[in-house]
Amino acid sequence: MAKKDAAKYVCNQCGAASGTWSGRCHACGEWNSVEERIVINDDRLQKGQPLKSTRLKDTLKTDNPRLVSDMSEVDTVLGGGLVRGSVTLIAGQPGIGKSTLLMQVSHAISKNARVLYVSGEESGHQVGMRAKRLGMHQDTLLITTSTSADDVSATIMSGDYDLVVVDSIQTMTVDGVTSAAGSASQITNSTHVLSAAAKHVNTALLLVGHVTKEGSIAGPKLLEHVVDVVLQLEGDRYGGFKVLRAIKNRYGSTTEAGIFEMTETGMHPVDNPSAALLAERQVTDGSIVLATLEGTRPLLVEVQALVNKTSYGYPKRAASGVDLNRINLLVAMLERRTKLQLADQDIYVNIVGGIKLVEPAADLAIVMAIASASRGFQLKQNAVVFGEVGLSGEVRHVPFIDKRIAEAKKLGFNEFIGPHAKGKQVKGYHVVYDAKEALNKYLSKE
Repeated sequence: MAKKDAAKYVCNQCGAASGTWSGRCHACGEWNSVEERIVINDDRLQKGQPLKSTRLKDTLKTDNPRLVSDMSEVDTVLGGGLVRGSVTLIAGQPGIGKSTLLMQVSHAISKNARVLYVSGEESGHQVGMRAKRLGMHQDTLLITTSTSADDVSATIMSGDYDLVVVDSIQTMTVDGVTSAAGSASQITNSTHVLSAAAKHVNTALLLVGHVTKEGSIAGPKLLEHVVDVVLQLEGDRYGGFKVLRAIKNRYGSTTEAGIFEMTETGMHPVDNPSAALLAERQVTDGSIVLATLEGTRPLLVEVQALVNKTSYGYPKRAASGVDLNRINLLVAMLERRTKLQLADQDIYVNIVGGIKLVEPAADLAIVMAIASASRGFQLKQNAVVFGEVGLSGEVRHVPFIDKRIAEAKKLGFNEFIGPHAKGKQVKGYHVVYDAKEALNKYLSKE
């Protein structure tokens, strides 16, 4: 008779092991740190079966086209559509539009494939009301409601569907796991069960995930490792544009991004986001136009800054659409490398349109916006700015300068301020080597 695998209990803080579980480690005294670990016995080595291998080129012989929606922005971010048998997680803040976007994608794909939408948060009637509001009347899209991962898994295993959407993974539970829905254990086990079923019958699986108040995906980090694609939907939930970007993609690039606008009939791609973002701009002090990149797409956004003398002992710094730590770093650089005195000034920085900037090329525009607001100077109306700024005040090279300039030219800009670039000089391109030079040369009283 084969031996059973033995269990031992190990503290994840100090590594102390014991034969029984306890709520507190007997060695270090830490609470809730003792976990069960299975000790594999040697008999298990004889239980497995030899695997059958296949030549690499033979794996590509099967015709397995991607599931393509009518939404080009979504397909581009996915790398050309949903891969059959893949597991995709889309995450975003509550109310940002995840369910709306997935309903539109499901509806579009259902015209040419079998699609099931599983809702764990809403009733079938409520899902139907949303579909009606979005103007969807496709009979091929099927709706059901469930919070049982086992039932959804059995439905997937029937092989009747090309795509299954689960909204959301935080509502799913697995029989045998006693913790509440949304716990790390339930999320992990539900994802494993659904993923295994989807890959077994070659069905594409789309999961909706929540985010924490810090902005990261709720649940264990393991969730992001288990799935094949992780998409993040970002933006201002009360207006502005929404940006869909891939954080992880096993079947395509993670440099693409889709820009959408929420309307009464759902999420729609924005044809010319640069023009829309600058439509209501007023040329005044504290306003700088930045040529940035969303993925590989050039985009013009307005960086606004407001500088006021503080009324308190400690000056306030606030930022919307850009990392506050980056603002503090650039303010410190300005004080040290220029003549600006900002120690007793409140500073507010805003990126118009709900866009979140993570690219270092925004540094020069932020620096010039703060200096412009502090002194009451303005940048030329027809000028755009880009460049990374170091702690010594130097302006560093950024990629795709030609793309940024081309996008700016489309909207009538003819002055471009940025770092030194190799190659042919473009008419109207002004090279700056440090932040002080940029402020002294290109900010002036109108």
